[in-house]
Amino acid sequence: MAQFPIDLGAYNRISLDAGSPTLSPEQKAALKANIQLCRDAIIFFTATGAARGVGGHTGGPYDTVPEVMIMDALFRGSDDFVPIFFDEAGHRVGTQYLMAALSGDLPAEQLMLYREAHSHLPGHPELGFTPGVKFSSGRLGHMWPYVNGVAMANPGKTVFCLGSDGSQQEGDDAEAARLSVAQGLNVKLLIDDNDVTIAGHPSHYLKGCSTAQTLRGHGLTVLEGNGEDIDDLYARIVKAINTEGPVAVINHRPMCPGIPGLEGSNHGHDVISVKLAVEYLEARGYQAAADHLKSAKPAKQDYTFKGSSDKWDANRNVFGDAAVAVLGRMSEAERVEKVRVIDSDLEGSCGLVKIHNAYPEIFISSGIMERGNFSAAAGFGMEKGKQGIFGTFSAFLEMNISEITMARLNNSNVLSHYSHSGIDDMADNTCHFGLNSFFADNGLDDAYATNLYFPADPNQMRACVESVFHDEGLRFIFSTRSKTPIILDENGNERFGGGYKFVSGKDEVIREGTQGYIVSFGEALYRALDAVERLKEEGIDVGLINKPTLNALDEDMLAKVGMSPLVLVVESFNRKTGLGSRYGSWLLERGFTPKFAHIGTHKEGCGGLWEQYPHQGLDPVGIIAKIKSMR
Repeated sequence: MAQFPIDLGAYNRISLDAGSPTLSPEQKAALKANIQLCRDAIIFFTATGAARGVGGHTGGPYDTVPEVMIMDALFRGSDDFVPIFFDEAGHRVGTQYLMAALSGDLPAEQLMLYREAHSHLPGHPELGFTPGVKFSSGRLGHMWPYVNGVAMANPGKTVFCLGSDGSQQEGDDAEAARLSVAQGLNVKLLIDDNDVTIAGHPSHYLKGCSTAQTLRGHGLTVLEGNGEDIDDLYARIVKAINTEGPVAVINHRPMCPGIPGLEGSNHGHDVISVKLAVEYLEARGYQAAADHLKSAKPAKQDYTFKGSSDKWDANRNVFGDAAVAVLGRMSEAERVEKVRVIDSDLEGSCGLVKIHNAYPEIFISSGIMERGNFSAAAGFGMEKGKQGIFGTFSAFLEMNISEITMARLNNSNVLSHYSHSGIDDMADNTCHFGLNSFFADNGLDDAYATNLYFPADPNQMRACVESVFHDEGLRFIFSTRSKTPIILDENGNERFGGGYKFVSGKDEVIREGTQGYIVSFGEALYRALDAVERLKEEGIDVGLINKPTLNALDEDMLAKVGMSPLVLVVESFNRKTGLGSRYGSWLLERGFTPKFAHIGTHKEGCGGLWEQYPHQGLDPVGIIAKIKSMR
């Protein structure tokens, strides 16, 4: 631990006995010292993520340190517990990494590589990937049902699950609550109720909802108190342990207590800024830690992509701008009557905030309830001429499948924007990859219209939204977390600029080729374009096709591609379920037999940002190598 600028060796490895309802002065002093030490460490190493440009959540792990310190001491004092810090909020992964370092499973200096590519410290915990991490959390609000099973497998032992008022908004927690009560499971929830999620405060956007009252309604014993009062917190945790069946220990506190500039703010949900972290650390006397943050620099991708301009923009935000432009051509009365936008606490990430700011009268700020929110949008769009607009991360599309089927059966009109598709810039890693988007197209051949769109650059995103906004049916538009460059034609002009019109269902020639074609879409297209340009320079005349309507067959283009010598599908979707998994069948069904291959995401992520692409072999180097292997 010598290279870590905060002395983790000062950690007090005390033991606590759940048979004692109060802390001795010595125990209390040791706990308070541990809390301060660990909060200082979390501020520092999560801020290294901010300094290196990979982000990383600070507030969640910082908030829950008191509960974790008590749990750790209880684990040390008895074998009556399953000694795992199960946590429903995977973005609080800083807790898992800190405890892994304190237990000796992880070198403390490795924490300074938090969320960096290939550091094995991704934005959510992954079992088997990081030494000392004992579970994979998946996405927010998915652990309690799992922990119920752990409790069943460990009768006689107490199982803790760290939760939050945000994770409790997910519907599967209601199911978990009912099962745990019915079976009398020895699960103890430690819930950080700080009234903060990404987009705001639950008390504002979910008025009338109380986590404590909800859990009481399910039959749990609920023990509420001040999470920053160490005596009260300890007494309630001990009471929970000694109470039969599931118990929720709800700890009220402001977000980031004691951090100037962040306390009580939803900005504390994500990573602390370098400026605030430096001020905090310097005030605490950790000058070396502050100096490290000042000197840290982001890793930059210096590769120059051929065929694209040096202008980049975020399609996820362009979606919002384009929607606002369309809505602006409607009267206020028409907007209110015909359109409703329902957010799932991600308006800033999905571009829906642009609509919220421009037309708040049609915007509904809702909670972390993707299933119910999608269905509400679909219900609004059930009547001809009306439509719901919905947005969330692409990784969460898997949670909407049943609701999508119901929307289709009810002939609903929904324009859905699923951002953070694919793998680009995904430091949260595998559980947040948006890979299985074709699951949305799960209807029968004669089902209500469903189209999947993945525009390749900001110009095409604008044109796509303009084109399909008023269409009937289910429309899914995908975008990446990362920015994408403007695609250029052979003459250096913007391929989707000027008078370009997006036509649903039509594929597009980006570059002609006599020796085969690459078929791609989305953020994979500009990388494939670079590969095509470089292959042509080597005398390998391969062309490039853009397929922005993912699930529609363009028979003319399919014939053109099918009669070429080879076809390679390049995508960031799951290789098992993406475009490539069906494109070959489309060719064979029509009697076309070119050499065929498809590459996509096929293995666990490596953390970091753009580094995910070469890790999967989907960067230009990987694409070029695959084409050469097919000739």
